[in-house]
Amino acid sequence: MLQFFYRLLIELTNGRWSSAILKKFTRSRISRVVVPSFAKVYHLNQAEMVKGLRDYPTLHDLFIRQLKKDARAIDQTMDSVVSPVDAVIEDFGRITETNEMIVKGKPYSIEEMLSDRDVVSKYLNGTYMILYLSPSHYHRIHSPVDGIVTKQWTLGRKSYPVNKWGIKYGVRTLAKNYRVITEVKTSAGHVAIVKVGAMFVNSIETTFRGTELQKGEEIAYFSFGSTVVLLFEPGIFQVDPSIRTPKEIKVGEKMGTLQLKKVEH
Repeated sequence: MLQFFYRLLIELTNGRWSSAILKKFTRSRISRVVVPSFAKVYHLNQAEMVKGLRDYPTLHDLFIRQLKKDARAIDQTMDSVVSPVDAVIEDFGRITETNEMIVKGKPYSIEEMLSDRDVVSKYLNGTYMILYLSPSHYHRIHSPVDGIVTKQWTLGRKSYPVNKWGIKYGVRTLAKNYRVITEVKTSAGHVAIVKVGAMFVNSIETTFRGTELQKGEEIAYFSFGSTVVLLFEPGIFQVDPSIRTPKEIKVGEKMGTLQLKKVEH
């Protein structure tokens, strides 16, 4: 019963007023009373949290919880690309010459997603990966690669569900939702990290302020379950052959490899 309640409250709430009410509730001291039940329903691993449940004053603070330094091991292989989030890899594939990616049988325009033709041209015939975060997942986002941030921009206003049902039946959710996009230049080529909002409250907070990223370094966080889309230039990335979707993955685990070359400044 509680699980149904939380699913209705968090995953399916999506209107202007209902989302505003939810946002206010999760940030209020009153929400503290549901922290223990939420942790129980979603089987949160308390041993890896920096704080104990009693130390989270609101449900929002639990959502954006930090983990102990040794909770996630970052693959340090020079050419590895690691998961930026604790999530489920829902899909991956090739970006077409007509700038589309086919996700769960639906076409999504990366031109609409990125809203920049010059940027889009880099990724034609490249690779995409879709990672979905449920409310149970650790909500902080880390860099999947080493590199230099060349551009960061924000698009969209509203956000609709991006769980597997939202992706399958929603209207261009990955391309239309509120999103914060970070483009990183690696020694192999460019990677776009597209952080997609999942609810009307558009809760994506950027925490990284520099330009030089290290693999595994925190860059942002979601206040609610959401989705990260990774885009790779053609010929620079190979998905690990062991990956079959849907696949649970954690921050720092290897997802594939880059074909390295000298960085041009």
